[in-house]
Amino acid sequence: MQKIQLGQSDLQVTPICLGTMTFGEQVDEPTAHAILDRSLERGVDFIDTAEMYAVPARKETFGATETIIGNWFDKNPGARQKLVLATKVAGPSRGMPWVREGSGMTPADIAASCEASLRRLKTDVIDLYQIHWPERHVPAFGQLYYDPKRETSTTPIHDQLEALGKLVKAGKVRAIGLSNETPYGVHEFVRLAEQHGLPRVATVQNVYCLISRAAENGLDETMHRLGVSLLAYSPLAFGLLTGKYDQSGTEGPDAPKGARISSYESVRKQRWGRPDALKAARRYNALAREHGLTPARMALAFCYTKWQVASTIIGVTSVAQLNEDLDAWGTTLSPELLAEIDKIRWEMRDPAS
Repeated sequence: MQKIQLGQSDLQVTPICLGTMTFGEQVDEPTAHAILDRSLERGVDFIDTAEMYAVPARKETFGATETIIGNWFDKNPGARQKLVLATKVAGPSRGMPWVREGSGMTPADIAASCEASLRRLKTDVIDLYQIHWPERHVPAFGQLYYDPKRETSTTPIHDQLEALGKLVKAGKVRAIGLSNETPYGVHEFVRLAEQHGLPRVATVQNVYCLISRAAENGLDETMHRLGVSLLAYSPLAFGLLTGKYDQSGTEGPDAPKGARISSYESVRKQRWGRPDALKAARRYNALAREHGLTPARMALAFCYTKWQVASTIIGVTSVAQLNEDLDAWGTTLSPELLAEIDKIRWEMRDPAS
């Protein structure tokens, strides 16, 4: 895999990133370390985590994922220098009082969260430090509409940038990024950075997959013109695009015990649990089989080959899943197949965006 540059930063990464939110919940520490070992063996040099992980988020596992990664660095002294490490500061703590006191995300909160992540990760520097979700109100995580009446922002974007800039200046962070962001947010972060000589965002980590392509409706142009890279998460739509739920009922995926989506009540009520999302996933999965591909291979190849995507974040629960996802690299989707994918999209209207 040829390395790609993240935005206008000096970070060079593989086009596949290992996501780790399952570590500490679905995945125990020994298995997580085996996955990290294998990922590095196969050439993936980019890992992504967050202070709020493991998920589903709860007080007992807050910070567990970073701790597991930090313990792996301890066991593998040379590994840290081989990897680009990304983590995130949680946005406003809505319904998660264990994240921080107060409901916002102040400059002091950003600084404190960074220090805590550095300790858990047992590292001196975070290569890419991202805001997990905006401090202001935005329609995210399956919400469809922006509602000005729900605005509760108290920390201006300029103040957030200044706080991140201090971390960069102190050598604790190399580059900064956003997540679950809108075109407006990206423009404003870049505009203020250029106006005030503050760090420029290198990346935006947003959902992007066959059944959720909202990033193509304006955000892709914004990122292209401003030189910001897209990190695509949930390329398999929480498992819907693997085919494992194709035999479920019509009201949404009936997840077996232990499946990722069965543990996320909030997710089942949002984008991935919508009946139309399952209906669309079934159509894509059937299309993949018609073309001699597994559903997962087609879904991953779609993200791996789209010009909009700089790096695709894969989340796995076993070494076997990791190998399967990495083996999909290099798969080419024919123009005819891509046309059929677009036809389904227009007929289904992106049910999980």
